[in-house]
Amino acid sequence: MTEIRGIIVPILTPMREDESIDESALRQEIERLLANGVHGLFPLGTNGEGYLLSEEEKERVLSVCVEQVHGRVPVYAGTGMISTRDTIRLSQKAVALGADVLSIVTPYYAAASQEELFEHYRTIARHVAAPILLYNIPARTGNALAPVTVERLSGIDNIVGIKDSSGQFDTILQYIERTRQNDFRVLSGNDSLILWTLLAGGVGGIAGCANVFPQNMVSIYRSFLAGDLAAARLAQDAIRPFRDCFRFGNPNTIVKKAAALMGYPVGPCRAPFCRLSEEGQSALEQVLASLKAKGVC
Repeated sequence: MTEIRGIIVPILTPMREDESIDESALRQEIERLLANGVHGLFPLGTNGEGYLLSEEEKERVLSVCVEQVHGRVPVYAGTGMISTRDTIRLSQKAVALGADVLSIVTPYYAAASQEELFEHYRTIARHVAAPILLYNIPARTGNALAPVTVERLSGIDNIVGIKDSSGQFDTILQYIERTRQNDFRVLSGNDSLILWTLLAGGVGGIAGCANVFPQNMVSIYRSFLAGDLAAARLAQDAIRPFRDCFRFGNPNTIVKKAAALMGYPVGPCRAPFCRLSEEGQSALEQVLASLKAKGVC
């Protein structure tokens, strides 16, 4: 069983100006993140613009990640689609390409009942020979995984954990409380809640900010393990000014712009999610300069 823990990076998908995938830059980003001690890489997630990539592009990005990582850390593949059938197909392909864990977001666009969500994941689990990490991000999908549904799913052998990006800490607490008996792993998908999730019994976070501040994000986890809660709190609090910039646009657009401003050639997001106002650009530049002066990045 793959050890699911620590700071896992929903890695950006670098793109050229023509929106084609820049594989060379992707390999460079993988090496940069591994050099900073991250505990896993998660291609095809929200920050990786998985919702904008064709299936062929997803397969190529995942292949590059698996090849470049070469077993140094687990590779988590985002394989959630709208339909159960399509999710099974993409998940099976990801396993064949070498993914260690599958991160499967809830179906989106159409509303689903809790029973439909349960059957969706149970059916996928029966057809895929890999650990599955549920992914709850209702603000983006319109479908939330209720704690009681997660409790039921946690009893399925290869459904091993959940990433929660609801931003509701009580949801994380209920996931933890209801699944302790099944050794279920709960990770925060909200970077502001990583330390608090660890304190509550979670195992880490899938942290978009780690694309910009990998060392700082890893230090939250390392300091927590070392029992240095003051240092963990400092690292956790350090990202607040950056997250405040999310008010200027789509958060993963801000993350990608920040990485580019830091000198990492990740290129733009795909249109139409590629705009940042002058006010947002200026605020982001000021925050990054301040954090750099403080040694956060």
